[in-house]
Amino acid sequence: MDHTFYAELANDSLRGLEPADALCLQLLTDPEIELLPLLNAAFTVRKAHWGKSVQVHVLNNAANGKCPEDCCYCTQAKTSDVDIEEYPMKSSEEILAEAGRAYASGAFRYCMVFSGRGPSASRAAQLAELVVKIKSTYPLEVCVSAGLVDDEKAKILADAGLDRLNHNLNTSEENYADICTTHAYSDRIETLRAAKRNGLETCSGLIAGMGEPPSSLVEIAKTLRELGAESIPVNFLLPFEGNVLVTPTGLTPEYCLRVLCMYRFVNPTAEIRCAAGREFHLRSLEVMSLYAANSLFLHGYLNAKGSAANRTYQMIVDAGFEIESDFSVDGLIAPRSSAPHEDQPIIVGETSAIKTLEDLRPTR
Repeated sequence: MDHTFYAELANDSLRGLEPADALCLQLLTDPEIELLPLLNAAFTVRKAHWGKSVQVHVLNNAANGKCPEDCCYCTQAKTSDVDIEEYPMKSSEEILAEAGRAYASGAFRYCMVFSGRGPSASRAAQLAELVVKIKSTYPLEVCVSAGLVDDEKAKILADAGLDRLNHNLNTSEENYADICTTHAYSDRIETLRAAKRNGLETCSGLIAGMGEPPSSLVEIAKTLRELGAESIPVNFLLPFEGNVLVTPTGLTPEYCLRVLCMYRFVNPTAEIRCAAGREFHLRSLEVMSLYAANSLFLHGYLNAKGSAANRTYQMIVDAGFEIESDFSVDGLIAPRSSAPHEDQPIIVGETSAIKTLEDLRPTR
């Protein structure tokens, strides 16, 4: 491809033009499209909307395991045999203390994740109280992931000042029955629409590597554009021995980067997050994800360990990007002996390392 192809990709995206399905598929599969010019074109779009800033999110697994759903990629599913630390919802005091720890570690956004099908009205009210406490105590954006949510519960959370509701599509409608049978794809779509109807921003993404064809990733990207998702976490399937779905498919570092680029062109103004699996699948090309994505997670994921925080910050700074934080870069990069899993491996053999109770509940 000559340079005009890549320039037109960027220019069309900046003009808000939706790329054709065939072009999106080509970006993922055509070896004639070179990776570095593609990344540069994606960076042109990313820089126009987000500059060189990187937003850091810290995820709090606020209730772990005991989930009645059968999502085959998830360690918390009722069908999973992964040995995770199970516990009911943490106390408000513990969640608030961990919000403080997230803020002190440089987080821009604090993401609370609760296992289960969805909150009751009383649980939604409890979550709303938490949102009020956190936002009145720390200058953090707050996101909640609590399963299926209807208009009533979305309004409760919106009235409390919640910034975003997370509910990932994970895969395309065509593939959904192969991934989960205890709820429907349409249930997830309706949760996102309920959030929008009640004034909440939405965070919704995907998991690549679950055996889906590239066309499914294109379909999800375009569905999220149609839904107006402000935030799109791009996850790459992490292998956990004991899950129904164990082996990621097709996730070379180059393919992962192509996925990120395609999502940037389809959703030019969205916050694109290089989420779970960035360390595991991108390996030595991890830093290149920042040329398409403008956010990432710190301290790992739901039940998987991530890189040491100071390593992640050093990577961001070394590449010439800027961290959105109230704290100095030098302070963020300095090693923190109090962080429980900073020097522990994130890969054990060919599977992902599981978080310990100390990782999951560091302030307990």
